[in-house]
Amino acid sequence: MAKKIFNKLVRDKIPQVIKNSGDKPYIKVLSDEENLKQLNIKLTEEVNEYLSDNNVEELADIVEVIYGLLKAKNVSIEDFEKIRLNKKEKRGGFENKIFLEYTTTKD
Repeated sequence: MAKKIFNKLVRDKIPQVIKNSGDKPYIKVLSDEENLKQLNIKLTEEVNEYLSDNNVEELADIVEVIYGLLKAKNVSIEDFEKIRLNKKEKRGGFENKIFLEYTTTKD
């Protein structure tokens, strides 16, 4: 019997997918603190996967992890969207493709 080690946060239905494939998953439910730590690790993993292949599906994974982080921090999606829009109003978005090359200072 071969053992394949993962030691990572997975989506909720992955254990059933593993069972359906004929394998047996061994899982544990994380504490709130462990979950937040693993979500941060997962975010890095998903961002790196997106940067590797620029696949839009990876962006969906990133958003799902962000939703998980918001839930872990007790922030609703609606409140998060208000924060995002407020920041966009003050600082702008990324629609105009502005690339800052340098600044100069007043003497």
